[in-house]
Amino acid sequence: MRVLVVGGAGYIGSHMVKLLGQRGCEVTVLDNLSAGYRDAVTSGRFVLGDLGEFEVLDEVFRTGRFDGVMHFASHIQVGESVREPAKYYRNNVFKTQYLLDAMVAHRVKSFIFSSTAAIFGEPVRVPIDEAHPREPINPYGCGKWMVERMLQDYDVAYGLKSVCLRYFNAAGADPDGELGERHEPETHLIPLVLRAAAGRLPEVTVFGTDYDTPDGTCIRDYIHVTDLCEAHWLALQRLRAGGESTAYNLGNGQGFSVREVIDTARAVTGREIPVHYGVRRPGDPARLVADARRAQAELGWEPRYNDLATIIAHAWRWEQRRTPG
Repeated sequence: MRVLVVGGAGYIGSHMVKLLGQRGCEVTVLDNLSAGYRDAVTSGRFVLGDLGEFEVLDEVFRTGRFDGVMHFASHIQVGESVREPAKYYRNNVFKTQYLLDAMVAHRVKSFIFSSTAAIFGEPVRVPIDEAHPREPINPYGCGKWMVERMLQDYDVAYGLKSVCLRYFNAAGADPDGELGERHEPETHLIPLVLRAAAGRLPEVTVFGTDYDTPDGTCIRDYIHVTDLCEAHWLALQRLRAGGESTAYNLGNGQGFSVREVIDTARAVTGREIPVHYGVRRPGDPARLVADARRAQAELGWEPRYNDLATIIAHAWRWEQRRTPG
């Protein structure tokens, strides 16, 4: 099977490329390396280019004859999306449309889209299932929801079938230690905690300790990056077998508080992790936990690495590789 992975040099995309290579797929990676790394692409053909470059897109599709496309090339920082909405709508919405138009022109009918729990906005119930109201509260979430709506229309008009996978909190690293998370700047909790454990940060900041949760800190659903990739694989198989367009929430179905993450990281690393307690950040819900039963029932997907200590241990192995000494 021939698969185009857009954004395949980034965190989740590079793990996906590795899995596809292991499954015997012929992979092409298109990435502009604005947030990815060439050495993270472990298999397949690499094309340096941007979704906004029409000639590059056309050449990639003309020579690739793909059976499916996976899209990971989005900007992902919620706070930045509020400060720079134009950047997010341009990249996450308009350039995605360019990709979809190229698929239509070259008659590629299967599309797997990396969406997000941010499309739901402030939760009205937890755990969050696929029927939860979609009321995004920032440009990042709005852009992802726009693309989901766009995909519905492209299905009706052009027969382009898609599966939207709504991540909760992607975490962890390749169990083999070959790949991991290296965003710059880093905003995700687990790598920040591990940077503090490794001495690369002086401390980790906890934003708010007065939430309506058992220990007062926010609760989030952490899903291992390898499990996310397995869901993408299963979703692509579903479309290739004639499945209809749909969307799934992806998470472990259990939440861990910020304090629990820090305490677990201390146990896994054997290191003291200095903590600074700050005030709440605007727009942070107390709980975000997925109801992923639909993906489990319809895709046959079951997370393998749903233990928080295992997720942190894999991320810590990667962090140790990156820390001098």
